[in-house]
Amino acid sequence: MKAACWFGKKDVQVVDVPDPHLINPRDAIIKVTSSAICGSDLHLYNGFMPTMMAGDILGHEFMGEVVEVGTKITHLKVGDRVVIPFPIACGSCFFCEDKKFSLCENSNPNAWMAEKLWGHSPCGIFGYSHMLGGYAGGQAQYVRVPYADVNHVKVPDGLPDEKVLFLSDILPTGWMAAENADIEDGDIVAVWGCGPVGLFAIQSALLMGAHRVIAIDHFPHRLALAKGLGAEVLNFEETDIYDALMTMTGGIGPDAVIDSVGLESHGMFVDNILDQIKASTFLGTDRPHALRQAIVACRKGGRVSVPGVYGGLIDKFPFGSIMEKGLTLKTGQTHVQRYLPGLLSAIMEDKIDTTFMISDRMALEDAPEGYRKFHDEQNSCTKVVLKPDWERSAT
Repeated sequence: MKAACWFGKKDVQVVDVPDPHLINPRDAIIKVTSSAICGSDLHLYNGFMPTMMAGDILGHEFMGEVVEVGTKITHLKVGDRVVIPFPIACGSCFFCEDKKFSLCENSNPNAWMAEKLWGHSPCGIFGYSHMLGGYAGGQAQYVRVPYADVNHVKVPDGLPDEKVLFLSDILPTGWMAAENADIEDGDIVAVWGCGPVGLFAIQSALLMGAHRVIAIDHFPHRLALAKGLGAEVLNFEETDIYDALMTMTGGIGPDAVIDSVGLESHGMFVDNILDQIKASTFLGTDRPHALRQAIVACRKGGRVSVPGVYGGLIDKFPFGSIMEKGLTLKTGQTHVQRYLPGLLSAIMEDKIDTTFMISDRMALEDAPEGYRKFHDEQNSCTKVVLKPDWERSAT
């Protein structure tokens, strides 16, 4: 089969790889009909995630049709259309039973690697390094899904892929980001980053009753999308964000802040430049400028939600601001399975739209161009969807 594989920094190639097969009786094999390139995949593309190996199959946002099931699968049959959550969960450990699926104790066979860096291991994740399980990803024609009874949501007939594909990751991630902000009626919420997760966090915050949402970015098209969702917008290249937020909130600051940027902040700011120098000289890893700014701007007693991915160590972290202002901080990989029934219903009832996010549709074999475009053209390229059944573009 064909698959998009990682061969090094900014080196994605579509090559022939062996077809997946059932390993465990709780496995299923999925024929992929749609997959997407995630902003988190760009961390792999840029070489920020350790324990990647040449030839690793990428992709953790995908859906498709069941073509084979293991002997212990009871809730799936051949022919079912399914969306697959990116966190792999066993369904029966302490954390899964508490609906904290991304903290599953049993799905990462390489947990010892993650424990060395983080103290404990989260779940295994499709296509996201050997430290997180070494699982083949879904930017491929076929994929093996472990614990398949737990790790799917069935798609009713008549719903096109593009309406439900983002249930795999970014829609529930944006929803959990807003939920972690503990939004109350009348709240003012500031969201850093108008990429896919940030835009869904804006949409979710408004659905949860936020009175005002202020979106922060520097790409005009992404800011326009945020404005179209109902957010007020700030371009960090044109204004001092802290001063602007204080003016917009009467000097109090936002009630809740959401960092949807993560470890690769943009901007010519002193702290960000120092972070880039440290990263380039192997003296540091993450660039948390947006997170620092969000913490400092948040009002006293406010809430800080961090769906943006961080992987290593950060310095110049304003923990004094967190303590002295009495802030609450919530973060974590998304417990996707927890949110699937409600979000699927919201899509079917036209309460949530996801299709506005898609800017580019490509054949699987055009994945290298998709990665380049998503990385280099972030103003216009908001989301790339890959179609394994499409023929490769002639361009």
